Amino acid sequence: MKILLVEDDARIARNLSAALQEAGFAVDQEGNGNEAWFKGDVNEYDAAILDLGLPGLDGLSILRRWRQAGREFPILILTARGNWTERVEGIEAGADDYLPKPFQMEEVLARLRAITRRAAGAVDPVIRVGALAVDTRLKLVTVGGAPVELTPHEYRLVRYLAHNPGRAVSQSELLDHLYGGDADFTTNSIEVLVGRVRRKIGAGLIETRRGYGYVLDGATQ
Repeated sequence: MKILLVEDDARIARNLSAALQEAGFAVDQEGNGNEAWFKGDVNEYDAAILDLGLPGLDGLSILRRWRQAGREFPILILTARGNWTERVEGIEAGADDYLPKPFQMEEVLARLRAITRRAAGAVDPVIRVGALAVDTRLKLVTVGGAPVELTPHEYRLVRYLAHNPGRAVSQSELLDHLYGGDADFTTNSIEVLVGRVRRKIGAGLIETRRGYGYVLDGATQ
């Protein structure tokens, strides 16, 4: 999943980015408010982590502009501001959750997973598509109750498809959301990755729709 991290404190941004990547997210990082607004306006993200106190355009203004433009990806606000009225203002402006600084990295990840689940229509941390289940807390995939051993990239692929059940996801979208535009990976990398995953979870679980992409759909089993 692809996350936009907007934080101007270099140390916090560096630590957050490392934790997010370790947890399996692809991360775009920005510390300037104007640049952050532009990135969120023209790119597709699964979620954003947004600081309020930014140089250039402040976080609340960015949030309002995104929502007014119809950008619906979930947003977790991080801020050192402790005033409860600002938290209310952020939620009413369209934020999905709010976490004051200082924070524990585990809580950031837990809240991020929660808002992305809700955005996908899932409240339970275990996403089920037919016989396949993805436990987003344990990073565990099971098929028919049996655990499947996956590499980090294989797990990210299954998790992303499970967040989009029944929808054809193109190779370019998977490339962007799994690898964040890393030039070392190509659409051939996605084909190889899908092939490996099919051998592990069963060939019938991921359908190829020619010209459209890959579909994870429990009804096709």
